[in-house]
Amino acid sequence: MSLHAGIETLDFSFEGHHVTGPFQAVLVGVVGSGNLEVMLEPGTPPVCHVHVATSAHGFRPIWQAVFDDFHARHALAGVRVSVNDMGATPAVVSLRLDQAVAALKAGLQP
Repeated sequence: MSLHAGIETLDFSFEGHHVTGPFQAVLVGVVGSGNLEVMLEPGTPPVCHVHVATSAHGFRPIWQAVFDDFHARHALAGVRVSVNDMGATPAVVSLRLDQAVAALKAGLQP
């Protein structure tokens, strides 16, 4: 068994259909043991770019599945998603992503 030191970074890109328009950055969650934070920032349509910094190495297929599901539900375009993870479960990741989208949509309401 080999132990990995440091943070693993992963990047994913999706072509989205729901352009958000201008918005202020959104931050939800807290980086801590077994948790994570998610930040949404304006990007360039039609792409939704995802950057993950995680302490858990070797889980790229799981992250891919979580973001495939997220994109199927939201299909954001013109958004950069940053995730700072300290070992959160996939269910917590999905929850935080949905919270960030809810906060984004609330901020876009007149």
